[in-house]
Amino acid sequence: MTTIYLAEDQEMLNSALSALLDLEDDLQVIGTATDGETALKQIIDLKPNIAILDIEMPKLTGLEIAKQLRIIKQDIKIIILTTFAQASYFEQAVSSRVNAYLLKDSPTDDLIETIQNVLEGKTIFAPELVTNIISSEKNPLTKREIDILKEINLGLSSQEIAQKVFLSDGTVRNYISSIFSKTGTHSRIEALNIARKNKWI
Repeated sequence: MTTIYLAEDQEMLNSALSALLDLEDDLQVIGTATDGETALKQIIDLKPNIAILDIEMPKLTGLEIAKQLRIIKQDIKIIILTTFAQASYFEQAVSSRVNAYLLKDSPTDDLIETIQNVLEGKTIFAPELVTNIISSEKNPLTKREIDILKEINLGLSSQEIAQKVFLSDGTVRNYISSIFSKTGTHSRIEALNIARKNKWI
């Protein structure tokens, strides 16, 4: 039997998740809390196989709990379950060696499958979260190229951009060629679509 501790500050969600997990024959929720301080103390005392933690909770966040559990070297799998797809939170979770990071809008079946996967030693991160973070971190454009792309977004021609940013028309065209090369595109519209999709502008 796999024992689970659930820490979630929304009491209704806490109860609902607990009930859903208890429906599984091989899973048992042995404790819940709506604040991080209580959760950390009870996790240390109860020693569950898995802790499912929300991030933003009173007193201690789920990330702070994860960090403390790693410091004391408690043998436990940690799953972060949150609404927050922020790069800073994800980076903290990775540094605390969490075993999984899921978003709350994931289907319940995904959570059940994730529990089984982390028990097998796998690390699971929400695909959409990883995609967003990789996209935001891998912006290949320089500041000047981004500035020019913003002017293109306003519908300005190369000559108009050149006058506005005090560069020659040829230099602006070189920057635009560089933008096409770095984004793997062949037109201004394609480059703009890539930039908007990845939130570079």
